[in-house]
Amino acid sequence: MTSFGSTPLQEELHILGERFTKYSRYYITAPEDEIVRYKKSVTTAVVNIISENSAAMATTLKVVKICYPGSFGNACRQLAVRAQSTAAAPAPEPVQEKRLKKFSVYRWDPEKQGDKPHMETYEVDLNTCGPMILDALLKIKNEIDPGLTFRRSCREGICGSCSMNIGGVNTLACISKIDSNLSKTTKIYPLPHMYVIKDLVPDMNNFYEQYRSIQPWLQREDGLNPGDKQYLQSVDDRKKLDGLYECILCACCSTSCPSYWWNGDKYLGPAVLMQAYRWIIDSRDEKSEERLKRLRDPFSVYRCHTIMNCTKTCPKGLNPGRAIAEVKKLLSGIAKKGEPGLNALGSAN
Repeated sequence: MTSFGSTPLQEELHILGERFTKYSRYYITAPEDEIVRYKKSVTTAVVNIISENSAAMATTLKVVKICYPGSFGNACRQLAVRAQSTAAAPAPEPVQEKRLKKFSVYRWDPEKQGDKPHMETYEVDLNTCGPMILDALLKIKNEIDPGLTFRRSCREGICGSCSMNIGGVNTLACISKIDSNLSKTTKIYPLPHMYVIKDLVPDMNNFYEQYRSIQPWLQREDGLNPGDKQYLQSVDDRKKLDGLYECILCACCSTSCPSYWWNGDKYLGPAVLMQAYRWIIDSRDEKSEERLKRLRDPFSVYRCHTIMNCTKTCPKGLNPGRAIAEVKKLLSGIAKKGEPGLNALGSAN
């Protein structure tokens, strides 16, 4: 018996060809040299398919269909399909070398007896991790340490939940990119100078109480119930709110302010004061004087010493320092709110 190939596929064709030869010799009386020639043609065509020669595929189908209408032809057609699938299979991707990045994370669990604040280091493969710090924290929590605790929600820099100190800067973990320098450890702490509930979760109660104290809602004297009337505003008056209403109350600015560190119980801080100014300057609000009166004390506003850490660290690119300066000008009488460009109920002034 003569072999016409060295691969398993070719050997299989050879065996089928021998069977076909015997079948043809005894029942079809086909010339043996012609049978061998046909067998070689099919073997060559299938080998060409393995080499991804599309033209050879047509040749194979033609040879199989015309020359081998019987059992050998059916078997060859199956082999041709198998060969084509083998040739089309993609080559396995090379194994990527791990890109291990170290993250040193502040840990403290008050429910664990004797536990003290400490830093814990984790290694994360950046090849299997998203590009942001929040992605790394989620990977650590999901795959390494389920006990790690932090706040997060929107993942788009809108909710302000994931505010923390990353590499010495107050920012949002969801929009803070991972430093690709693998030799440098990224350090992550909760927002500074706030009581810590657990791990990276600060106590925001004082911050929210201060926000509540400025009464952050539209106040009118017309006696209408909320929703009874749409209050209008001119284009110019609306522009005055740009750079103010975008604040997401993440507290990054307030917790970066040394004055807030020292007098956090009395000084309202950059975030709250910027929101106070947002309502004071709103042309539709009729309680500006009352709002300013509540701020006339030595601490609420005047503890700001224009250090400007607030503006530098704001993850939304806002300028709380400027808003506080405008409040000071209104309190001192240097500036006035001015009349609205459009009556809120619809008539022009």
